[in-house]
Amino acid sequence: MSEDRELQALLRLMAWLSPAFPVGSFSYSGGLERAVHDGLVTDAAGLRAWIETLLAHGSIWNDAVLLAEAHRAHADAEKLAAVADLAEALAGSRERHQETMLLGEAFLTAAHAWPHPVLSILPERTAYPVAVGAVAGAHELHCEKAIAAFLHAVASQGISAGIRLGVAGQRDGVTILAGVEELIARLAHRAAGSSIDDLGAAAIQADIASLRHETQTTRLFRS
Repeated sequence: MSEDRELQALLRLMAWLSPAFPVGSFSYSGGLERAVHDGLVTDAAGLRAWIETLLAHGSIWNDAVLLAEAHRAHADAEKLAAVADLAEALAGSRERHQETMLLGEAFLTAAHAWPHPVLSILPERTAYPVAVGAVAGAHELHCEKAIAAFLHAVASQGISAGIRLGVAGQRDGVTILAGVEELIARLAHRAAGSSIDDLGAAAIQADIASLRHETQTTRLFRS
């Protein structure tokens, strides 16, 4: 890839996975709000552990695998539909389903600013990692870099949610983000070479927190 193309790819990743991209990710905590309510996450160290667990062993790892699969299948409508169906089926709670589907829908709507035929073969409602992976693959963005940017964005949103929930300050948040860089790089490399057989999560407390959030009466977030 030429230097100009590499720079263009970087700019697109920065745009698509920026907090300013209109997907509404700030509205979701992925169950973190319930974990804070239940005393599972009480400080910056707990917030980092929560994010690292989701990255390496939870729903975010599965999202990385699904993103890689969609990246490879971006030109095959049948394979892409199968990945999209699997991603939707893997949503472990009503709110998790709502989160990934609405984020994906919003991502695809905004991505029409970069027209490409892939947008016509994807379902209008597509899980977020599948939408990102398919669009990144269609635009010939490097898979590992796309996954790294996606994981960084998800981790950043988790940290932002933790700050708003009062378990960490902004300086703590920056420290956490710096601290998970190496983990994100390792996971991006691993996920880029993964297959559907590598799907699997073991973050049970996070899954329970996501389910329990559905009945929480006073809350800041939609998940």
